[in-house]
Amino acid sequence: MLFRILTVVFILSLSGCSSWVFRYDIPQGNYLEQKNIDKLQIGMTKEQVKFILGSPVVVDAFNDDTWHYVYQFKSGRSTEFNSRKDFTIKFENDKVVSASGDFELSENFNTPMEQ
Repeated sequence: MLFRILTVVFILSLSGCSSWVFRYDIPQGNYLEQKNIDKLQIGMTKEQVKFILGSPVVVDAFNDDTWHYVYQFKSGRSTEFNSRKDFTIKFENDKVVSASGDFELSENFNTPMEQ
């Protein structure tokens, strides 16, 4: 009987140490920086956008003229460090026509690319 009580006490005391377990940070998707977003302009081709931002995480299967860049960070330490960023670019005739998301577009975004 004493052995059972000691076993239960030992297991309960170990559960109090669960915060000592190391948990990895999990980054997923495309990490974008504002300096790269600032390079975008209306009229850029898909290849130019891919060169600046990389390949998108999600390309709409039914409409390949919409690219979604998604980044999610899940912290192993605390949920207050968790973050998510979304950025969407739309094309017409393989040229950028609009962009929106969690980043600010530069003043030069609406200036068309020179041909």
